[in-house]
Amino acid sequence: MSGTSVAPTPLLKDELDIVIPTIRNLDFLEMWRPFFQPYHLIIVQDGDPSRVIKVPEGFDYELYNRNDINRILGPKASCISFKDSACRCFGYMVSKKKYIYTIDDDCFVAKDPSGKDINALEQHIKNLLCPATPFFFNTLYDPYRDGADFVRGYPFSLREGAPTAVSHGLWLNIPDYDAPTQLVKPRERNTRYVDAVLTIPKGTLFPMCGMNLAFDRELIGPAMYFGLMGDGQPIGRYDDMWAGWCTKVICDHLGLGVKTGLPYIWHSKASNPFVNLKKEYKGIYWQEELIPFFQSATLPKDCTTVQNCYIELSKQVKAKLGKVDEYFIKLADAMVTWIEAWDELNSTSDIPKGPAK
Repeated sequence: MSGTSVAPTPLLKDELDIVIPTIRNLDFLEMWRPFFQPYHLIIVQDGDPSRVIKVPEGFDYELYNRNDINRILGPKASCISFKDSACRCFGYMVSKKKYIYTIDDDCFVAKDPSGKDINALEQHIKNLLCPATPFFFNTLYDPYRDGADFVRGYPFSLREGAPTAVSHGLWLNIPDYDAPTQLVKPRERNTRYVDAVLTIPKGTLFPMCGMNLAFDRELIGPAMYFGLMGDGQPIGRYDDMWAGWCTKVICDHLGLGVKTGLPYIWHSKASNPFVNLKKEYKGIYWQEELIPFFQSATLPKDCTTVQNCYIELSKQVKAKLGKVDEYFIKLADAMVTWIEAWDELNSTSDIPKGPAK
C-alpha cells in the first residue's frame, strides 16, 4: 500500500485479547465499538454466575463466570478472587494471544485537547511495540517518538532500549484515589491531559491501576496475578497494585521496561469512598511495610523466567510479609497455585524471556 494512509487492518488484530471484568451488561462497549470490534474479547463475569450478562451484537467474545473458573481450574480456582475486579486475571491465564489489554466497564472513550476521540488501544500497542528506556532517564521522555531523540550525554550503548512489557495508561475525570483522598477531595476531577509517555526507571516502584492497562503476555504474563482480594479476604482494591509491584521487580530483574502516560480513557464514575475505606483500610497500614519489602527485594541470577522469578518472590513474601499478617502466608501460597495453574493451561508455550540484568 503506497502513501502515508493508515492501513485498514487494526494493529495486532490477531495477536491481542481485550479482558473485561464485569458484574453488569456491557452497554459501554457501544462507545468502544469503532476501536474494539475487530478484536477478541474475554469477559470475566464476577458475582452471581446465574445472572445473564448481555453483550452488544457484533462482538467476538468468550464469557467466563465463576462456574466456568471452577470447572477449568478445579481446586486451583481458589487462587482467583471472587467479588473483586481481581477476577480479571483469569482472562490473562486463558488467553492464547501475545498481548492483553484490560479495561473496566465504567471507562469510556476520552477526547484529546483537540476534541478527537482517543484510540486508547492503538496507543497502548504503540507503547508495547516500541522500546523502553529503564536504565537511563531521557529528559525528553520517549526518545523514539516523532520529534524527539536521545539528549546529549545519553550513553550510546543504551540507546537500543529494552523490550516493553507493560503499558500503563491514565484517566481523565475521576482520579484513581484511595478512600481518604476521595473523602477530602470529593469534587476533584482530573482535567489535565499530559501528552507524554515515559519509562519508569529501574528500581522505582509505581501504583499500577488495572482500569486502562496493556501488557506483553509472553514477556510478563505470569507475573500479572492480581492476588487474593474481595470475598473472604481482609483486603480489596490492592489487586492491581500488588500485581504492579511484583511485575516491576521482575521486569527490573529481567531487563524489561514499564511505561506510563498516554493513552487516557474517561473514568466515568467514582466508587463509594466509605465502601472503599472498608476494603482498603488494612492495605493503608500494610503498604508502609509492603513498599520497603518490594524496594529491597532481589532475585537470584538463576531466575531467568517470569515463573522462576514469581515463585522466588512468593517465598520472600511468605518469609518476610508473613510476619506482618497471616494473610500474606495465604497470598504467597496462592501465588504458587497461580503459577501452577498458568503452566497447566499454557504448557506448550516455552517462551524466551528478556536478558537477566
